[in-house]
Amino acid sequence: MKIWTWNMERIPDRDPTQPLNQEAMNALGQNPADDGLMVTHVNQTQDLLRLQGRDISASALEDSEDWLSTHSLKSEKLTLTDLISQGTAVLEEHGNFTQKIHFSTQTICHFESKLADTIERYQQRMRWLTEDSKKVFGLIKGARVGILIDVSAVSSGPQTEEFQTDLTSLIDEQLSLKEKLYVLSFGITAKPLWPDPVEVSTSTLQELKLWVKKLQPEGGSNLLQALKKVFTVEGLNSLVTIMGSCPDQPSEVLCDYIQQCTMGWDLFIHIITYKCDNDVPSAVLKNLADTLGGRYHCYSPESKLCTNRDVDELLAEIQKAHSLLHHVQALRHNNSYEELAGAMKEISTEIAKGPSTSLLPKPPRHDAPLTIEFPNLDKTSAEWLKTNSLKAKKLNLYQVLAPNAFSPVEEFVPILQKTVSSTVHERAMVQFEWHDGTVKNIHVDPPFLYEYQKQLGRAVRTYERRVEWLSLASRRIWGTVCEKRVVILLDVSESNSMYIIHIQHALRLLLEEQLSNKDYFNLIAFGSTTESWRSELVPVSHDHLQSAWRWALGLRCQGSRNVLSALRKAMEVDFKEKDQHQSQGIYLFTGGIPDQDVPTLSAYVAEACAGCDLQLNVCLFYVGEPRVDTTPPACYASRTDTATAYREIAQAAGGRFHWFGDTGIYESDDIKVIISEIEKALNYSQKCALLVASLKNNSRKALSSMAFPKDKPKTFKHREQPQRSCPSGPTAPSVTRTTTKDDPGSEKSLPQKALKWHPLSGRAGLSQAAAQPRKERTVVQRKPSKPRAGEAVLSLFYTDSGNNVGSVYKKYPQGRCARRTRSSVELPGKDMLCSSQEWVANYGLKKLKMEISRCLGPNCRHRKSAWPKSCSVVPSIEINGVVRHIRWTLQEMEAYITCMEKVMRRYVQRLQWLLSGSRRLFGSILESKVCILLDTSGSIGPYLQQLKTDLVLLIWEQLRMHCDSFNLLSFAGGLQPWRDTLVDSTDAACHEALQWVTRLQAQGSTSVFSALLKAFSFHDVQGLYLLTDGKPDTSCSLVLSAVQRLCKDRDVKVHTISLNCTDRAAVEFLRKLASLTGGRYHCPVDEDTLSGICSLLTRGFIEERDPTLPLFEGDDLRTLAQEINKARSFLEQAQAVRSHLQKKNNTEPNVTLC
Repeated sequence: MKIWTWNMERIPDRDPTQPLNQEAMNALGQNPADDGLMVTHVNQTQDLLRLQGRDISASALEDSEDWLSTHSLKSEKLTLTDLISQGTAVLEEHGNFTQKIHFSTQTICHFESKLADTIERYQQRMRWLTEDSKKVFGLIKGARVGILIDVSAVSSGPQTEEFQTDLTSLIDEQLSLKEKLYVLSFGITAKPLWPDPVEVSTSTLQELKLWVKKLQPEGGSNLLQALKKVFTVEGLNSLVTIMGSCPDQPSEVLCDYIQQCTMGWDLFIHIITYKCDNDVPSAVLKNLADTLGGRYHCYSPESKLCTNRDVDELLAEIQKAHSLLHHVQALRHNNSYEELAGAMKEISTEIAKGPSTSLLPKPPRHDAPLTIEFPNLDKTSAEWLKTNSLKAKKLNLYQVLAPNAFSPVEEFVPILQKTVSSTVHERAMVQFEWHDGTVKNIHVDPPFLYEYQKQLGRAVRTYERRVEWLSLASRRIWGTVCEKRVVILLDVSESNSMYIIHIQHALRLLLEEQLSNKDYFNLIAFGSTTESWRSELVPVSHDHLQSAWRWALGLRCQGSRNVLSALRKAMEVDFKEKDQHQSQGIYLFTGGIPDQDVPTLSAYVAEACAGCDLQLNVCLFYVGEPRVDTTPPACYASRTDTATAYREIAQAAGGRFHWFGDTGIYESDDIKVIISEIEKALNYSQKCALLVASLKNNSRKALSSMAFPKDKPKTFKHREQPQRSCPSGPTAPSVTRTTTKDDPGSEKSLPQKALKWHPLSGRAGLSQAAAQPRKERTVVQRKPSKPRAGEAVLSLFYTDSGNNVGSVYKKYPQGRCARRTRSSVELPGKDMLCSSQEWVANYGLKKLKMEISRCLGPNCRHRKSAWPKSCSVVPSIEINGVVRHIRWTLQEMEAYITCMEKVMRRYVQRLQWLLSGSRRLFGSILESKVCILLDTSGSIGPYLQQLKTDLVLLIWEQLRMHCDSFNLLSFAGGLQPWRDTLVDSTDAACHEALQWVTRLQAQGSTSVFSALLKAFSFHDVQGLYLLTDGKPDTSCSLVLSAVQRLCKDRDVKVHTISLNCTDRAAVEFLRKLASLTGGRYHCPVDEDTLSGICSLLTRGFIEERDPTLPLFEGDDLRTLAQEINKARSFLEQAQAVRSHLQKKNNTEPNVTLC
């Protein structure tokens, strides 16, 4: 058998990080002989090659990363691990037991042959990559390509012709295969060939070639201007920049600008250097490409250097194959298997270095192709109940009883001077409380109700089957995926690294069972960054589902959990035309708290899903609490807080929430509505049982009263008078709810399906007294309600003679109500958009009546040494040398402490909200029509980059969400307004404002006075937010007097923000300016302070050893911090009083409260 051997001299070993020299490229890039079919036009070439059966395959146009995903040694199963798995392990005894692996000759030869074929395929691929335009410009990805040409690369003489020839070759070989092109040349200015991207055709390619021949050199390389021009063009998915010199702008500026403009835009970036004379441009542009995650290609034939990432990746794979082939050849010629033992040691080392996820157990056929099923059209439980609910099937109890229900009639009889009602229902009917709280008389038909209970039983069994179906297969993990256009967001953050197999298996079940009947779909994996399977939604097909699964098998967990970035990718790219389609859904599959705060995410998804048929459904999987001892997560939250957060996000987007774990489903909106319907059916069945039991009880009592009429004393039976309207309090006990308790055996007559009745509303609830059986008495049954002050009360009684009734009018003085301790406090669930002063006024300790002084009585007038007996009985405590009695009991003090801890947690939550997002720098924007004044003087330079970042967040988080209109105004030596008037807060306006923010530069003085005058000139402005780092360049008193004069005619509040709290004179000026106009002063919290209180904000200031809050400068933070400190003081005092009461109960001496 012929064995293929590797030619060591063909391609020498080299470091793939080093550039490939020209000699090696020439050795690999030998052009094939001309067979007479090579012509100029690329389309004719393809046609002629196709005739010979040499059609250009689509896989050849992939870059090496995509090509190696299906042709690497691992995918071809040609690694040393795969070889060892084909051997047989045996134990040999030579003094001790030694494990050896035996291989058959056929196995070794077959593996070596496949490895040789693979290396030959890599060689062919490398030769193809180093031919013609791919050698000069690399392999261009994307179908809609924008090309930026630096005309400084165009020289005079032969070099110009060479550059034009290379560009023409690029057009014929690669650009002619694209869908759309957009070409632009730049030097000092940018000059596009076409105003918009054009379709690729023969005429457009010919026009492009003529344009290339007319290129002329131009001084400068203004890449930033070219980028500004190309980023206004829509529809591109690839950007190619051909540079001949170093750009005029620094790489940091270019990188920040590109990242901000391409946020949420799936754009692939190529940067190519063409014949650069020195290494400086290459180094700068390579760093720029690496930062942006793009590809870099360098071509310089003079220095015989070429840097090509595609070639480097292939060389690295060839070196792996060469090393493996060396081991296999040594294995074939060496019977001692020493080489294999060394190779196994290398494998162990590589496994130890690699991620632990490679050792995770996998389910059977985890890597196998999908087995796709075609499911039925699923519905959400809410849609399913539209045709299967009790009401839809006309099984509602009140619908069934309505024909036999009669409202009681009562009338006032003038002669008797009282209201009289019929008593026929007591013999022939049963009183029953209706759904609206009124009492009706029901004619009970037992056979009819028994049949109704059977129908309810059948309905319950149908609902139970629905719940069981929802708990099986992929629905246990994802719920029901019902929409026709679906995007799946997969959480692959670092904290999920040990569960990546579970995530992949869950996705496999979904792809196999629920996605085959959809129209379009896409997959997005997110950690710190997002990675899409496809750039946009694609039709559902067998090939696409299999391709998505292969892509998912290569996912790796890394970074934090940037949920907002993934949502923006889905909302703004995949569903960019969401208003034009129906039945669209996003399924967020995650396992922990997001990086962003919940109000920001809720506001974003509510805005994005409004006005269109698009829902966000959350599938939360719980595998345990985060392990903060090894890899701390970016954000920490307990399982309950995490579920609450995602439940709020799903509700904001009108979607469903599904929470499952290794033990089953914890919560599901689909299952919850079915369970609610089951409980309703059981409730109806119980009420039917009570109606039948009440009828039997009435019949039994009537028979006994007829059989023994003289054995019972003649007594007055009190009747509850029915009301026409809904009673304000608990309704009177009906016969249904009272008479069944008089019969000990009545419970045995109830059907088995009848359960305990839970009232449907608070009005239908029974009081404790109403649930007790009624007893016959010789006096009036109803206990008179407590009279109001000065209100006449009529009392009725029987006289001694006959059944005559007497009456008397009385007046009762207003009595003192019993003291009650607040068992609960009402606090807002969400953070209100208001100042801390207003928030404390509504929810402060004084407003909530939570002062600790309420538990203490007046000062004791007796001396401690001569206390009377009454003082020694009442608990007392000494405060600052004064003895005060304690009015509350131990239980009341426990209730107060519980409420105070709840208030403390809510205060800390409000403080966290004020320190999150854009509120950390700018505070809360309260008005609906505002103008932001930004100091861009020279001293703001160190803060400018952070200021731009926070401005972007401010625009989307507050100005877009809470304001009707806004404007931006930067000031230094002069004024630079974004718009001349206030602009409505729309998405388009916010995008334009972002572009304006990126162009801000720090230089000049601080003209605060001119900026305020300009801002006051805006019509209908309500609030101004002045951000600066120092005093104005004019007199402070002049600015204050001018603002005071302007505020006399207009109610405009000026809120001030200081970036430099160390300049006390500037801080005092800004405080006075804010106070003068009724505004607020704000100073951001520095990073050190924020990190110091981070753990306290997460846990809450509950323990006594917790440090106090720092001294905040801003008005909002300082006001809230003062209230928190006061609450902490009250809580500590309450805990001391509780300890004293506990000791008092144990007869221990008093303590002194500090």
